[in-house]
Amino acid sequence: MADRGRTTRNRRAGASRTGGSARARRPEAARRRTGDAETTRDRLRRGLAAKRASGAAKVLGMSTTRRAAVVAIVVCALAFTIAVPLRTYLSQRTEVREQQAQQAQLQQEVAQLQGRKAELSDPAQIEAEARRRLRYVKPGETPYIVQLPEDKAPDAAPQQGQQQVAGGSWYENLWNQVSGG
Repeated sequence: MADRGRTTRNRRAGASRTGGSARARRPEAARRRTGDAETTRDRLRRGLAAKRASGAAKVLGMSTTRRAAVVAIVVCALAFTIAVPLRTYLSQRTEVREQQAQQAQLQQEVAQLQGRKAELSDPAQIEAEARRRLRYVKPGETPYIVQLPEDKAPDAAPQQGQQQVAGGSWYENLWNQVSGG
């Protein structure tokens, strides 16, 4: 049994020495760079990153500039798609505010009119309104009407440079001006 373990180990060791395994053989360039293990890793990482970037370009089938242009077009399309409903929303919100203000004003008017209706349900108030507005008097009362003088006295004669406007239709006034009469 002890021999078996040794032969297996010897076979593995012998295989690596003779080149029986593909993993055991390294190309000459790789053997020379054994001291540059760190730089080899960096090169591999850069290579993988470059392959990933080129893979994305291959998948989309376009360059970085074209991809940026497509993204810009998509963003603009989204902005235009959102702009119209947003504008509609804002204008409707403004209209709602205006309608609410108008509704509040109308409710205030209704309250005033209901108060006025309650006042006019009293017969004494109706009599006072009839006397004030319609100038009604009870039998046996003597009504007096006081007229105050107007603020401005009407001009009896037109001032110099102004003609007296003749009463009539516009075409008669025009004919009078043209004919000089």
